[in-house]
Amino acid sequence: MLVIVGLLIVLGSVIGGYLMVDGPLGVLVQPSELLVIVGACIGTVVIGSPMKLVSHIFKQIPVILKGSPYNKDSFAELLKLQYEVYVNVKKGSWLAVEPDVSNPESSSIFSKYPVFLSNHHARDFFCDATMMLVNGAAQVEEIEMAMEAELETHHEEGAIVPGIINKASDSMPGLGIVAAVLGIVVTMQHIDGPPEEIGHHVAAALVGTFLGLLFSYGMLGPIATNLEKIVHDESKYFACIKAGLIAFANGAAPATAVEFARRTIFSFDRPSSADLDKQLREIKPR
Repeated sequence: MLVIVGLLIVLGSVIGGYLMVDGPLGVLVQPSELLVIVGACIGTVVIGSPMKLVSHIFKQIPVILKGSPYNKDSFAELLKLQYEVYVNVKKGSWLAVEPDVSNPESSSIFSKYPVFLSNHHARDFFCDATMMLVNGAAQVEEIEMAMEAELETHHEEGAIVPGIINKASDSMPGLGIVAAVLGIVVTMQHIDGPPEEIGHHVAAALVGTFLGLLFSYGMLGPIATNLEKIVHDESKYFACIKAGLIAFANGAAPATAVEFARRTIFSFDRPSSADLDKQLREIKPR
């Protein structure tokens, strides 16, 4: 939602400033210039990206519109989930949570934490690593290495779409110049016309440069930056999972393991120790 608000502020400021100096609004409406810039930009993305990545861009549109799902509430939920899992393991054994991590959708524990449960990447990251502990398939050090490798891969994958949008943003000023040059070509065809006609064609050509710059620095560039921030938040979410699970697997008490996880969170998203302690005291093992 904030992305839409930001775009409205950009457009409102640019167009409002233009109207304040009595700029004719109709001159900015140049469908041909818009077609050249937007169409060529889409074409460069298609040329430069495999189809699996092009389709992935469209999957990111809801994320862009909704904004980052990672906030103080979602991190607090994650910490409570970890604590409940670890308390049940402490009470019984790793086998006590085997039904939960093997089928989280029907788990009585995971069902209490809908935000985490709906995040299939984070859910699989936690459950796969926990299942390795349940099965005794690897040492804690090996599991930590596997989680670190998956974290790195996931971060690289998350950076792909912002990178593509950044490339598109970088191309916009150049495509605006292309549209402007085409407009000048049209102007030269009417060079023997009246000054009013020539002025109209020159203004239309300059709109191409204006749109290219606006789309680049006022829209696509900030959108790519927004996505990069969301990817960074997601990495912190995964790091929180890793820190808590590895600490508990190395012998830390559930509350201590959760504290390790809490300290990986940025201060503006981190629930306070006092508030979290109150919430953890309400959790009872099965």
